[in-house]
Amino acid sequence: MCRVFETPFALHEAVGQTLGVSDWLQVEQERIDLFAEATGDHQWIHVDPEKAAQGPFGTCIAHGYLSLSLVNLFLPQIVEVRGISMGVNYGCDRLRFPNVLKVGARVRGSAELVGVEEIKGGVQACIRVSVEIEGESRPACVVDTISRYYPE
Repeated sequence: MCRVFETPFALHEAVGQTLGVSDWLQVEQERIDLFAEATGDHQWIHVDPEKAAQGPFGTCIAHGYLSLSLVNLFLPQIVEVRGISMGVNYGCDRLRFPNVLKVGARVRGSAELVGVEEIKGGVQACIRVSVEIEGESRPACVVDTISRYYPE
């Protein structure tokens, strides 16, 4: 379920809280191949199932940056800020890839509101997103996203 904030200033009340989780998404080889095509990263651990089967992970794995890019899919499922003229991705702080994401695995995003500060014309929020892998204790990706919300 999506956590809704009626204004960007309402985010202040939720600092330190878990915001929720997204739906599960299965990461198939086709998505990995499309990401390889988009980025030019065709390393065999990502796109060669036969060679990858003999490699250190026993199968193809998703690119770390593919895991990161899924945050853009998951965040709108977790949090919605209303009463804004626009929201922008301002960047990221602390980014780690603690676990490999194997082809066929299911992942979801979980989010915690780490901090909120007022900026000129709006509010800046730091949301820590973990890309959890079903059945694994360590996530594929953990990142502190920074979003800016400008009120109407």
